Amino acid sequence: MKRFVQVALLVLGGLGLLRTSLFTDEYLRFVKPGMRWLLIGSGVVLVGLGVLEAVAGRWRREAREVRGEREDRGVQGDGHGHGHGHDHSGVPRVAWLLFLPVLSLLFYAPPALGSYTASREPAKVVAVQDDGFDPLPATSPLPITLTDFTQRVQQDRSRAIKGRAVRLTGFVSPADGGGWYLTRILISCCAADSTTLKVRVYGDTVPKADTWVTVTGTWHPSGKLGTSSAAVALDAGSLKKVRKPSNAYMDALILG
Repeated sequence: MKRFVQVALLVLGGLGLLRTSLFTDEYLRFVKPGMRWLLIGSGVVLVGLGVLEAVAGRWRREAREVRGEREDRGVQGDGHGHGHGHDHSGVPRVAWLLFLPVLSLLFYAPPALGSYTASREPAKVVAVQDDGFDPLPATSPLPITLTDFTQRVQQDRSRAIKGRAVRLTGFVSPADGGGWYLTRILISCCAADSTTLKVRVYGDTVPKADTWVTVTGTWHPSGKLGTSSAAVALDAGSLKKVRKPSNAYMDALILG
């Protein structure tokens, strides 16, 4: 690969990381907030390597030219002209494709994971609550995360969730055969290890996919509440569109 292509890839890749992590919150589409400083450090390293490669390449080129001049003076009368120090190799065509992801970081960051990903993944199996459940607050409707709602429905033998008005927030993903899920995508490190939480919503309104909404309703009776046979589902009483949170990869309450 031509040296200028290597240098360009390093520098543009580093600048893309720095733009995404320093001046925008687009990096949250790919990694957790704690990874920001690693992205900044990686961007600095890539730019530095690109600059060093450019400088080193110039030194090597000048050294070859000097060496070639000396060799030419030592073989006077030899008219064969071997062209010392010249690189006639071309850049493989496939190498130019590497510029596409690099330029996307600079000009157009891919969107966050959403309904397309969620519709192709099974719902995450939530952890078992070994130490029991605390009494639910008297607040009505009760703000609750998708994780807590799932645990209450399938693990709480006291059935405290029965008949309680709850309020959950997530984005819309389509369900097979019609209907929709209230969904959250979680990541442990980056978007590559994402898992999906889903609550089936029953009601007259089917919002557009990827719309962020807050749904108020009650558990949809199906299966035995407090056991794994209970459906993680909600009968919607009301629905409200909300702004997408800055970090969409957390199953957290959106208060206010």
